[in-house]
Amino acid sequence: MIRRTFLAALAATGLMLATGAYAASPDNTLILETSKGKVTIELRPDLAPKHVAQIKDGIIFHRVIEGFMAQTGDPTGTGMGGSDLPDIPAEFSKTHFGRGIVGMARAQDPNSANSQFFIMFADGSFLDGQYTVWGQVTDGMDVVDKINRGEPHGGEPPANADKIVKARLASNPN
Repeated sequence: MIRRTFLAALAATGLMLATGAYAASPDNTLILETSKGKVTIELRPDLAPKHVAQIKDGIIFHRVIEGFMAQTGDPTGTGMGGSDLPDIPAEFSKTHFGRGIVGMARAQDPNSANSQFFIMFADGSFLDGQYTVWGQVTDGMDVVDKINRGEPHGGEPPANADKIVKARLASNPN
C-alpha cells in the first residue's frame, strides 16, 4: 500500500498548490505497474486533495466496460468493498471527463467515495460535475486500453481480471 506515501506527498503539495507547480512534480506523478504494463497518472491535488491521498495498490480492475472506463480500487474485487478509511466528501470540479481522466467512483451519495477509482476510455461528459476528478493519464493509455473487460458476477470478481501490481509515486523509485 502506498497510502502513507500519498499522505506525505499531499502534505508536500500544500506549497505547490499556491504556485500551480503540481504538474511537473514527481510527488504528484503516480506510476501504476499493471499486469498489462505501466501507466503514468498526473495527480491533481489542486482539484481533489483528499481523493489523491486515498489510493492503494495490489487491487484488480473489477469493472471494465468497453468504450467507457476501467474501474479498480476495491479490495474485494466485487465492486462492493472499500478501504478501512472513512469515505471522502465530494470534490467536484468543472474538469471534463474525457479519455484518460481518472475519477473517483462512489455510491449514490456524492460523499461516499472511498478507494475505488476509474480511468476513462472515452468521453463521459454525463459524469461532469457529478464525480471527482483526481488525475489524468499522461502516458500508458495504450496499456489501459488492453485491460481485460469484465464485471463482477454473483458477488465474485471477474475472471481473468488484470490488476495493479504496484503503485508508487515517481519520487519514490521503490
